[in-house]
Amino acid sequence: MSVEVVTFGCRLNIAESEAMQRHAEAAGLTDVVIVNTCAVTAEASRQARQSIRRIAREKPDAQIIVTGCGAQVEPAAFAAMPQVARVIGNDEKMKAETFRRLRDFGIDDSERVLVNDIMAVKETALHLIDGMRGHTRAFVQVQNGCDHRCTFCIIPFGRGNSRSVPMGAVVEQVRNLVAHGSREVVLTGVDITSYGRDLPGEPRLGALVKGLLRHVPELERLRISSIDSVEADDDLFDAIANEPRLMPHLHLSLQAGDDMVLKRMKRRHSRADAIAFCENVRALRPDMVFGADIIAGFPTETDAMFARSLDIVEECGLTHLHVFPFSPRPGTPAARMPAVARDVVKDRARLLREKGAAALSAYLDREVGKRRRVLIELNQLGRTEAFTPVRFSSPVARGDLRDVTILGHDGRELLAA
Repeated sequence: MSVEVVTFGCRLNIAESEAMQRHAEAAGLTDVVIVNTCAVTAEASRQARQSIRRIAREKPDAQIIVTGCGAQVEPAAFAAMPQVARVIGNDEKMKAETFRRLRDFGIDDSERVLVNDIMAVKETALHLIDGMRGHTRAFVQVQNGCDHRCTFCIIPFGRGNSRSVPMGAVVEQVRNLVAHGSREVVLTGVDITSYGRDLPGEPRLGALVKGLLRHVPELERLRISSIDSVEADDDLFDAIANEPRLMPHLHLSLQAGDDMVLKRMKRRHSRADAIAFCENVRALRPDMVFGADIIAGFPTETDAMFARSLDIVEECGLTHLHVFPFSPRPGTPAARMPAVARDVVKDRARLLREKGAAALSAYLDREVGKRRRVLIELNQLGRTEAFTPVRFSSPVARGDLRDVTILGHDGRELLAA
């Protein structure tokens, strides 16, 4: 074993894990496992600790480096684990010199914790968008950090304040990825719709999307990751309406469907805002498919409040739900709010997942018999333009774009010959 990376959490972590692996391999590190943690919930941290213990049992000769948002907000907790050789913060993990230092001075030196003040970081370095060469679909980080303070979220303290990668550097990186085989690029960030406010001229996300499609005409597919709908700008709406290479799938940072819960979460949109956004986007792009994050059992949530979160699945026409049972995160205001009973939280999460499964099944039903353009990612799996997975009955060439007829579905994936 040389360098292995275990990744938890978001698409941003996926992109950063690949960059870390390259840095570690270039530095000549061997017998190392890097655990890139998530801190979005207390459960995410628990899963990371469980994984660290498992890795130590299965690979007793490996040295374990822990990094990511969990390491940034809880460095002492991870450093206290006997299985962990070193804890590295979110800023340090993206620097090649960090891994060269580990090579030159060893992992088990006296400085086991290398975590700085993330709030003091002012730039997103260009190497952070060192995407995934040779991957059919590549993630490109264009933004990091968050200036908002939702009451349930610890992520700003793991990622720092919002900062953006200059547009020219993004264009150059996407060109590079396409030249190395990527047919689809996903723009990622912590709060991607805040893109550009720290850059000269304050370009918005819509300008970045339109600029990328204009300056990289050879890019066949462009996606944007989870967005905050209230920050969508006019150029983004224009791109949705008029840029066929911008894929018809948006994942919304929705979180709840009740106005009082949204207010207590310190979200900046209302229920009506979310519904209007989906209606407006569908008017521009009728084939648009929406996913959303929804938290079940937020503190003080009553049955009536939860019912409005259930109802918004239909009112927004959501197809892909990411359901999170509320998990109190120490250090956040929501952790101090009156909690909903755990059995109620779990039951509400179950009801939301059932609602999401029914919405997905209905959507898949409507897809049967239609022709869809599918990008092959694995030997028998691809995705439509709307990001719906398609399972093929026999191996197909990775990287191919195929027009296929949808024959059926299994409740989760579309099926094709």
